[in-house]
Amino acid sequence: MPQGQQPRRGWCRCCCNLIFSLGLTSLFMWLNLRTSNPKCSIQDFYLPALNKSLKSPHNTTLYFTLKLVNTNTDKGVYYDPVNFTIVNKANATDYIGNYVVPKFYQGHKKKARKHGSVKVDKRVLSRVVFSDGTAIFRVDLATAVRFKIMAWKTKRHRIRVGADVMVNDHGTFNEKNIKLSQATMSVRFCREVGVLLNFLVFVLLNL
Repeated sequence: MPQGQQPRRGWCRCCCNLIFSLGLTSLFMWLNLRTSNPKCSIQDFYLPALNKSLKSPHNTTLYFTLKLVNTNTDKGVYYDPVNFTIVNKANATDYIGNYVVPKFYQGHKKKARKHGSVKVDKRVLSRVVFSDGTAIFRVDLATAVRFKIMAWKTKRHRIRVGADVMVNDHGTFNEKNIKLSQATMSVRFCREVGVLLNFLVFVLLNL
C-alpha cells in the first residue's frame, strides 16, 4: 500500500469518528430537550337540569372539572389562560358557554384539577336534549404553553384539543374521564431524526 494512503485513511477515520460523536451528542441533546404536551381530560361533567331523578329543570348550571397533567419528568409548564368552550354537537352555532382558567405554572410530573361552571340558556338547552333525556356536547380546549428547562423557557407551543361528551339522563357521563385528543409529534421531525440515525449506521458500517 502506498504510504500516501495511510495518512489519508487515518484522516478519514478521524472525520468519521468526529461526525459519529457529533451525531450521538445531537441525539442525546434531543432526547433531553424534547418536550411532551400536557395531557388534558374531563373528569366531571354535570348538568342538574338533565338529571331526571332530581326533577330540577331550572338548575341549568353546567359544572365540570378539567384535569391537566404534566408528563415531563424534568420540565415545568407555564400555561397561558386556558380557554374552555362548550357548544351543541349537533349544531355548533348553539353556543353553550365558555370558561377561562387563569394562567398558572405546573411542576414536573404534576397534576392540576380546575373546577369551572357555566350558565346554560334554557332555549339552547332544549335544542340539545334528545327525546330520551340524553345530550351530546362538543367541548374544545385552547391554550399555549412554555416549557421550563433548567433556567430558561421555550417558545410558546399552541394546544388545541377537544372531544364529544355524551350526557345520560342523570346529567353526567358514564366514563371515568374523557380524554381530549392531542396532536402527535410532527412527521417532518420524525423523518429528520430517522435520516440522522440512518447516516450514523452508514458511517459505522464503513469504518
